[in-house]
Amino acid sequence: MKNKGEISQFLEKHFLHFNAASLVDAAKGYEAQLEQGSQMLVSLAGAMSTAELGKIFSEIIRTKKVHIISCTGANLEEDIMNLVAHSHYKRVPNYRDLTPQDEWDLLESGLNRVTDTCIPEEEAFRRLQKHIYKIWKQADENGERLFPHEFMYRLLLSGVLEEHYEIDIQHSWMFAAAQANLPMVVPGWEDSTMGNIFASYVIKGELKASTMKSGIEYMTFLADWYMNNSKNGIGFFQIGGGIAGDFPICVVPMLYQDLDETDTPFWSYFCQISDSTTSYGSYSGAVPNEKITWGKLDINTPKFIIESDATIVAPLVFAYLLNM
Repeated sequence: MKNKGEISQFLEKHFLHFNAASLVDAAKGYEAQLEQGSQMLVSLAGAMSTAELGKIFSEIIRTKKVHIISCTGANLEEDIMNLVAHSHYKRVPNYRDLTPQDEWDLLESGLNRVTDTCIPEEEAFRRLQKHIYKIWKQADENGERLFPHEFMYRLLLSGVLEEHYEIDIQHSWMFAAAQANLPMVVPGWEDSTMGNIFASYVIKGELKASTMKSGIEYMTFLADWYMNNSKNGIGFFQIGGGIAGDFPICVVPMLYQDLDETDTPFWSYFCQISDSTTSYGSYSGAVPNEKITWGKLDINTPKFIIESDATIVAPLVFAYLLNM
């Protein structure tokens, strides 16, 4: 426990069995990957940004303990929404007791609920729309084509949102990623709020669909990145399930099986935090060994699964990596 802080020491002393032990084992495995010079991909599903994971994940980015991110479009935008509209969010601790009428009343009040947290329509979605549209439009007129995250990076680095900041900028993981120009893939971006809004402008003829680079282009980018960075291995730390995890992990079998790059190394580490139970055809609930049959993980790849709430587990793993 040399150089470890109080949180890390607490974990090593008390997290000894079951999911608690898996958490510590996974954290140590992640640390070992970094120590041997491996790169690490972190995937963000669910509503991790609205859960304010950025408070600690931003430091993981700044300390170079993650080298590429895969996230949903929701996580991409919601970190920035929290940055500019935090005081207008509404917490609903009794969300389990809400009636359909209660939910309708929230809608009428311009509040979109994510479990116990409501995102304000005007101050978050529309404020972001106002500024990102100008950047989309300028690129469209200049014949530029960018990925969704590149537009968000451009927005953050332009400084146009500074007057709206409502939290410490150091707590925004997207700002940290933009500053580092961190590689990212955002599969299925179209189903996010900003993706829907972009599509509406395309339908109205105000923007060209081609101005936004596609998911296929994300995959081709990822393939190049993987081949160029896998000399010492690339680990995979998956928070939640779904497309944020399934999309990037598939790059390995694609390279090996479809491009005949038979020397492509498997992912060198795998951990998933999920409370989804194993069932019929569930990707989120699939145990890591199932990925061996798909050519994603090697038989000897260190594999961990922590069956718990990611909003509890991920900050603890990151705290361990930061020696807190």
